[in-house]
Amino acid sequence: MNEYSPQDGDLVWDEEARKVGEVMDRVGTRWQLRPPGGGREWDASGPLRPASAAERLSAGVALANARSREAAP
Repeated sequence: MNEYSPQDGDLVWDEEARKVGEVMDRVGTRWQLRPPGGGREWDASGPLRPASAAERLSAGVALANARSREAAP
């Protein structure tokens, strides 16, 4: 069985945190992830898998909504 091994920049689904993260680095057995578009990093021990199209879309909508709130007067 081939276990998924994400590369820096990949968008993944963190099963434990139940959210999409962008892979920033790997330190030992843990992955460092951050929200797509930036934000506070978190450590993930897995399991990780590639984010589905629906999960990527949901993360993109959340990012666009956050940016629109920041731009509001």
